[in-house]
Amino acid sequence: MPVAFQAETAIVYPNVTLGESVRLQDYAIIGVPPRGAKRGELSTVLGRGSLIRSHTVIYAGNEIGANFQTGHGVMVRELNRIMDDVSVGTQSVIEHHVIIGKSVRIHSRVFIPEYSILEEGSWVGPGAVFTNATYPLGKDTKTTLRGPHLLPGARIGANATLLPGVVIGANSLVGAGSVVVRDVPDGKVVAGNPARIINEVANLTAYQ
Repeated sequence: MPVAFQAETAIVYPNVTLGESVRLQDYAIIGVPPRGAKRGELSTVLGRGSLIRSHTVIYAGNEIGANFQTGHGVMVRELNRIMDDVSVGTQSVIEHHVIIGKSVRIHSRVFIPEYSILEEGSWVGPGAVFTNATYPLGKDTKTTLRGPHLLPGARIGANATLLPGVVIGANSLVGAGSVVVRDVPDGKVVAGNPARIINEVANLTAYQ
């Protein structure tokens, strides 16, 4: 399938499949082998209609759906599954073994660590930080990593912090700057440090 545009400075490694009408801007790098893998060993798929803006790096082993879009300077590590119509904002980082559902929106300067799950239609505001290590540098840290799990339609406000393994309920809303230390039920509004339930999403006129 023809690529719509590939800048001369863009680099595409072996064993990368680019869908129809993919656009690669300056200094985009696609298919970088992760540590321990050989050049071209892992297949990488970038779906049709995707737009990869300048200085974005996508490692090998990713399966990325149609209409994927990045801002500038995005990092996507290896072995992720990213569905159709996902957008990742400027200078955000997606670590490895992450699952991102259809139509997820991740804004600028967001950090998504290993083993996180973002289900369909979830939304992450700028500067949000997800974590996956309950006890950093502990003796069992590497074997107990658990990223947050956003259920469909969950919304995370700007600069919020999510602790390892928390489940954010469907269509819930996490207020800006909140620190989420426990699971959030479906349809609730939480805010504060630690985040507490302060309302129902159904009561907010913006969502009626």
